[in-house]
Amino acid sequence: MENKAYIALGSNLGDRFGYLVQAILLLGSNEEISVVNTSSVYETDPVGYTDQNQFLNMAIQVETSLGPVELLDTCLEIELKLGRKREMKWGPRTLDLDILLYNHENIETEKLTVPHPRMSERAFVILPLLEMDPNLKLPNMAEPLKKCLLSIPDREGVRIWKQKNGEDVFALIES
Repeated sequence: MENKAYIALGSNLGDRFGYLVQAILLLGSNEEISVVNTSSVYETDPVGYTDQNQFLNMAIQVETSLGPVELLDTCLEIELKLGRKREMKWGPRTLDLDILLYNHENIETEKLTVPHPRMSERAFVILPLLEMDPNLKLPNMAEPLKKCLLSIPDREGVRIWKQKNGEDVFALIES
């Protein structure tokens, strides 16, 4: 599997943690995707539309033989399978899967933009990424991603909810 991608996961409806676990299992059950790392789970205040439940957010690193659009299609299928309804921008959801990074590429199509366009403004995205790789850089960015974190005002709205125990990649979803 020649491609490396980072995917953000979020949920704020129903069994939030259960939806994250199911998404990881569904991604990992695809023979063209291997989940190689997971972050801890963070509880976060909603952004954009704030009159809704708090989110559980995390990120995963995958290796895949899928191209970026095929990976996106797979993520969208999993969202639908787990009950995602797109009724309002930034509204409540059972599951949100966003491709944050794909290799070290800049991708801009009608369907997909990578790096994710607002990721450098969101602590709930950056913190899980930095947990997996503290030296991560965005394509065409000279400074490490951790420098972006210092300029984000809502860092306090992101709290560890379930610490990864570090034994292995799947320790998070087995415990």
